Amino acid sequence: MSQAFPPPQQPAGQNPFGQQPAGDGAFAPQPAPARSGNVALGVAVGIVAMIAGAAAYGGLMRAFGKEDGTYTEIGYIAVGVGALIGFVVGKLGGRNPALPIVSAVLGVIGVVLGQIFGMALLASWWFEIQLGQEISVIDLLTENPGDTFKAWREEADVMTWLFLAIGGIVGFTSAKKAGN
Repeated sequence: MSQAFPPPQQPAGQNPFGQQPAGDGAFAPQPAPARSGNVALGVAVGIVAMIAGAAAYGGLMRAFGKEDGTYTEIGYIAVGVGALIGFVVGKLGGRNPALPIVSAVLGVIGVVLGQIFGMALLASWWFEIQLGQEISVIDLLTENPGDTFKAWREEADVMTWLFLAIGGIVGFTSAKKAGN
């Protein structure tokens, strides 16, 4: 036969789970909550970074241009455009899973715009040197934008498409790393 006995009780003041921690009575600091960020701000600043990166890309294309209208393509410029966009989008936007994709798209667009702007800068310079005509870059980009895009498409080669992919991939990975 067994009898029910109540569990033993701790004497008052000796329960280790009922005491406050020693010191000033404050608890240990809580870990910081996950960084959320501002998605809209991240995308807006990413667009600004895309425009700045495209301008830098075009300027560097013009700087490496030759008097015959040719230029040297440098892949590191596409890496820089993608990294700039991805970094600002990730840092300001936080961990939103859509932001790396947005950064990749902005990276590709930034490289395309940079190449088109660079071609317009080169064409304007070439017209001035070879033909003595002054045609502004703004006129080349705004009067017939379809012609400018068509010229870019005709000039596009394997390296052009590779640089587009690089800009998008670096934008994606940079946003993912910066958002964490």
